[in-house]
Amino acid sequence: MAERKKLGIVLFQLGGPDNLDAVEPFLYNLFCDPDIIKFPGAWLARKPLAWWIARRRSKIAAAHYAEIGGGSPIRELTERQGRALERALSSQFDARVFIAMRYWRPLTSDAIAEIEKAHLDELVLLPLYPHYSLATTGSSFREWKRLYRSQKIPVRVIEQFHDHPLYIAALIEKIELGLATINNPAEVHLIFSAHGLPLSLVERGDPYPAQIEATVRLVREGGGWRNPHTLCYQSRVGRQKWLEPSLTATIEKLAGEGVKRVSVIPVSFVTEHIETLHEINIEARAQARALGIEEFTMMLALNDSPKFIAALAELVLRAARAENTVATAAK
Repeated sequence: MAERKKLGIVLFQLGGPDNLDAVEPFLYNLFCDPDIIKFPGAWLARKPLAWWIARRRSKIAAAHYAEIGGGSPIRELTERQGRALERALSSQFDARVFIAMRYWRPLTSDAIAEIEKAHLDELVLLPLYPHYSLATTGSSFREWKRLYRSQKIPVRVIEQFHDHPLYIAALIEKIELGLATINNPAEVHLIFSAHGLPLSLVERGDPYPAQIEATVRLVREGGGWRNPHTLCYQSRVGRQKWLEPSLTATIEKLAGEGVKRVSVIPVSFVTEHIETLHEINIEARAQARALGIEEFTMMLALNDSPKFIAALAELVLRAARAENTVATAAK
């Protein structure tokens, strides 16, 4: 029997502080990213500015993390996704998943150190950002290119999967599960909430908002719901202009129109973390209640949903069979 190919899969994610002491250094790493802090002369001011922002924001951010258990669950949930993906690929490959977080451990450098000891035949780079953006997938790939120097094995790249049928099916399944817990689900206003993006990136041709809109359209068509819906964006940072409308403005508008039941669908998040567990489930919920919205629910993130893992496995299989070894996003 032929020996199975040793396939490595690198799962790229944002990362998050795993304890309260890690909040400030996590924020420092985040704001040191040239794709986050970008203006004329930023190469000189970026580190001191990142330090100042991290110090200024860490106390409030740490309080938020304390309210959701003392840290981000993103590493644990991503590791769970990785183990499920290894099992899904085990019939065809000797598969091993490596996790490369952008701003906290395990960092890209940690993943590369493990990869170099693994004696692999091939690598597949799989960002866990369904929608491509220069600030997420692009940043992760640039960090990878900066650190990974080996030319010994083929490297396949997956750029996005915003319209993958199994990803769409996984979202629909989660929404259906949420609606099943609600009284009179046909009366619920569906709020699709995606992570925000500065308009400056959109003006540079970032495809993120168009891909978000496509995902929402496909999910609504596949689900067949007739509920009213709104697409909005959350997690704005700084004074520059971001994609609109915001989640808070959307809730305020709907409450003013007399809407009494809403369900928030975190469409761009594949694991629970601070944006879902606190920004939506605590802050937005409290805002909705204060404005007179009587029923507020939130769709759970995909996490290790079998349909979502099947989507990732199909993406990896397709990439592993591809003839080209370099994709444009990694250049």
